[in-house]
Amino acid sequence: MLQHDYTTSQLDVLEAEAIHIMREVAAEFERPCLLFSGGKDSIVMLRIAEKAFWPAPIPFPLMHVDTGHNFPEVIDYRDRRAAELGARLVVASVQDSIDAGRVVEETGRRASRNRLQTTTLLDAIEEHEFDAVFGGARRDEEKARAKERVFSFRDDFGQWDPKNQRPELWNLYNAKIRKGEHIRVFPLSNWTELDVWDYIRREGIEIPSIYFAHTRRVFERDGMLLPDADVVQRGDDEPLFESMVRYRTVGDMTCTGAVSSSAATVDEIIAEIAATRITERGATRADDRASEAAMEDRKKEGYF
Repeated sequence: MLQHDYTTSQLDVLEAEAIHIMREVAAEFERPCLLFSGGKDSIVMLRIAEKAFWPAPIPFPLMHVDTGHNFPEVIDYRDRRAAELGARLVVASVQDSIDAGRVVEETGRRASRNRLQTTTLLDAIEEHEFDAVFGGARRDEEKARAKERVFSFRDDFGQWDPKNQRPELWNLYNAKIRKGEHIRVFPLSNWTELDVWDYIRREGIEIPSIYFAHTRRVFERDGMLLPDADVVQRGDDEPLFESMVRYRTVGDMTCTGAVSSSAATVDEIIAEIAATRITERGATRADDRASEAAMEDRKKEGYF
């Protein structure tokens, strides 16, 4: 007698939930878009979008808020992947916001354009009239993100109020908004960093090379390894040295650190993450080493 295994894996459940969320957004909103930076979380979201609407093309554009200080390997991947899918890519430039006087660039050794992204993002949402924006945030990243619903309501100023969130019963989502308001949608809310990497392995997804161990010139600041780059200001007390490193997350070069690692394959990365007790943002993002209250304030201002 034939034996059938009807067991559903954890990844299958997470994938099914994310596909349902994406289809729900496509059905209920007029102008959604997907934030795509070329980072691993947005890569997984893009793969899920492919599956959700296959064999039809993805029915919404991709958008990247580009600080101008991103890793070249990631930008190359972003452009190539969008072209392969025939997807429309909207690039919202922080440099354009600076040139227009919308934001003022920070100066000094610790200057970063990361916080400036908020204004650029909100301006792009208003310009293109996006009413739903897919983001790759996960609840395991830090406490402020853990407070958000899957459908995160933003008012006409792009602000988030944690005390005024809508209830989400089972998989029922409230998509009602007025003109000027929008919803941030987080299909990967219930995923962990390890889930993301397990999914990348299962699906055989290509990722930017900087996620794997490689030799790079870096310097140490506050226990983090920052890259040698023209846009990163380094002090005389911060000597350069070569080290075998990889990136657990990617973003603005000025505030994204590498970790010492010899993991050169996805399997080795998974083994490394399974053993670590430090979150990816706590280990590699200088701008996220803030208190829970500070991070919550940033989200209230419209931050990702």
